[in-house]
Amino acid sequence: MRAQIALLPGDGIGPEVVAQGVRVLSAVAERWGHSFETPSALIGGAAIDATGNPLPEATVALCRESDAALLGAVGGPKWDDPRAKVRPEQGLLGIRKALRLFANVRPVTVHPKLAASSPLKAEKLEGVDLVVVRELTGGIYFGEKSRASLGAEGERAVDVCTYSTMEIERVVRVAGNLALNRRGRLTSVDKANVLETSRLWREVTMRVVAAEFPTLTLEHLLVDACAMHLLQRPASFDVIVTENMFGDILTDEASVLAGSIGLLPSASLGASVERRGAQHTPGLYEPIHGSAPDIAGKGLANPVGTIASIAMLLRHSLLLEEEALAVERAVYEALDSGARTADLAAKGAEPRRTSEMCDAIIARIIGTRATVTA
Repeated sequence: MRAQIALLPGDGIGPEVVAQGVRVLSAVAERWGHSFETPSALIGGAAIDATGNPLPEATVALCRESDAALLGAVGGPKWDDPRAKVRPEQGLLGIRKALRLFANVRPVTVHPKLAASSPLKAEKLEGVDLVVVRELTGGIYFGEKSRASLGAEGERAVDVCTYSTMEIERVVRVAGNLALNRRGRLTSVDKANVLETSRLWREVTMRVVAAEFPTLTLEHLLVDACAMHLLQRPASFDVIVTENMFGDILTDEASVLAGSIGLLPSASLGASVERRGAQHTPGLYEPIHGSAPDIAGKGLANPVGTIASIAMLLRHSLLLEEEALAVERAVYEALDSGARTADLAAKGAEPRRTSEMCDAIIARIIGTRATVTA
């Protein structure tokens, strides 16, 4: 296969982990005879510094002509003024919108040997294997925003949360199809006791599941209850589907189950389209961690989230299931062997550097102890 994957290294540790992702792509190409082109483009703070725009048109154009995109991270103290008109996060929200990516898929599993790294008791983590599907293009993040003076009483700020039937239907279908191929359980998370958008969310979800996924077991949870149950009974969840802000918060909470936010991948997916005579799912793939500016450039970043995101890219956008499974197996085996970066290393143990952790994974992809350089 020949494919083009746009690289968006971004800020902080983003360039470091994306570089390791490219090494993994090279290893996959070597083993299976593929050809992956990996041109780079600016996004986030780096793009602001270079162009004044967190999402230059050239970046959008490159992503649109590519088969998939791999993102590192955006943001950092340099651009951290919440009152600034131009912010790195606008680049991330903008590229999702430009590529019409509406479903963020975040799997959460717990490696048995990493259970001690989680703040939860090990017995609560047995069998944890869940996926959160977060709606990406609607909700309060994209609603109308305003601020008005109240004179002596200060100011009033308004953020409008809106959802349409279509937006809910399409993300529920993504979650439903995932659940069909897993354990057949779907949990829809809302706040239907107080929010009108959540009442619509629940009504649409019930209708779509009844009509299109009648074999699924559907559960409804209020978002506060879901946050509690993720810590009390995480192994009971299969697929969770929820709106934009709730999903943002719940997935960061769920990351502690795995032991480190540096372990977890994500895929932001759009609707399948025909491309080169076959169905293609456009996607933006990224680890869920942030830019971690405090460790940038020190070789301490955990590349596993990025490498696991590569596996999702191979599966969803390139339809290379064998290769995706091989990458996931290599990650599991490297962790099983005791390879750990600083965020996971036991007290007194010598952690692997970013590139060394990638070495351990690549060795298992290509079946030797040799390393692959991009």
